Amino acid sequence: MSDEKIIHIDMGALDSKKHSDNSVLCLGIESSCDETSAAIVDSDRNILSHIIYSQIPEHQKFGGVVPELAARAHILAIDDVINRTLNKAGKTIDDIDVIAATAGPGLIGGVLVGWMTATGIAQATNKPLVAVNHLEGHALVPRLCATLADGSNDNVNVDFPYLLMLASGGHCQILLVRGVGQYELIGQTLDDSAGEAFDKVSKMLGLGYPGGPIVDARAKNGNPKAFDFPRPLCDKGGCDFSFSGIKTAARTFVNRENQPLSDDYIDDFCASFQAAVVDCIVNRLKNALADVRVRDAKVKTLVVAGGVAKNSAIRAAMEKLSAENNMQFAAPPMNLCTDNGAMIAWAGLENFKVGKVVKEPVAPRPRWPLTEL
Repeated sequence: MSDEKIIHIDMGALDSKKHSDNSVLCLGIESSCDETSAAIVDSDRNILSHIIYSQIPEHQKFGGVVPELAARAHILAIDDVINRTLNKAGKTIDDIDVIAATAGPGLIGGVLVGWMTATGIAQATNKPLVAVNHLEGHALVPRLCATLADGSNDNVNVDFPYLLMLASGGHCQILLVRGVGQYELIGQTLDDSAGEAFDKVSKMLGLGYPGGPIVDARAKNGNPKAFDFPRPLCDKGGCDFSFSGIKTAARTFVNRENQPLSDDYIDDFCASFQAAVVDCIVNRLKNALADVRVRDAKVKTLVVAGGVAKNSAIRAAMEKLSAENNMQFAAPPMNLCTDNGAMIAWAGLENFKVGKVVKEPVAPRPRWPLTEL
């Protein structure tokens, strides 16, 4: 396997020196989309090792993830990724207490690779196995390691309940997180996810994949008022999102141009598009904070998680909204926003703690809403 596609995650303050001999060690495996990842995390919130094999170079030429290619890449990478993870932590499989892996939702070919690998390891070693919902991995990872509005991330505690904005390439939801396996849907997208909208707009502009980081970078140099993008549903009550209208407007603007797009045009376009998405997210979150279920739960923390949580404008807007409502803002560190093994290991530990382990065969699921946990 090519070493340049292997990413070693070092968490700084969370290191193996803090590891207690009495803590529970979990090996987490993630393979739901285009990253093959494994991590060893302990119950004291330490990441002992974390490896990600990135498939992005394989999919960039197609402008998005090709499921069959992703599944094949997982098959080729997973053994090496797990072995590197164990070696980097200085552990053997005998040292591990719990095995956890994504069992859905995701591209079913990839999910099968990781889940069957984890099942085989658990059966061969007679260790407890946890079937992790990929979305719950994103939802709980701020409890492992979070960055506050001031940038600090040492000794941060994100206690239940909290209000979560979960946004990625495939999902966009506002959830009231009451506890492990306890999720109440407050709002969700009625069509496209925010991450999908970023990817599609990036493709329209010929900027490449993945689109989110590219659009965010270009937006920093643009005028957010240069294009009049719509703000769907912002004039209505409720907490649901709609991003298809913004995407359609983007296509209309681009089709009007009969000449190559200039750098200034692209920068302004990205800034205006991103501003519209941010306005929609803030509008829906304001409604969510006023929802009686959220008010009665007395949430003190506003959390953003998922790949879109890396977006600088969205993080800044949510930090501001948190401050206006006297709430703590928390988000995963940038390198734990996208799919990763550490979030699966931590979700495995959280579920193991409350007794949620596999006791009979589990069928991986391409769709698995958090509200069904």
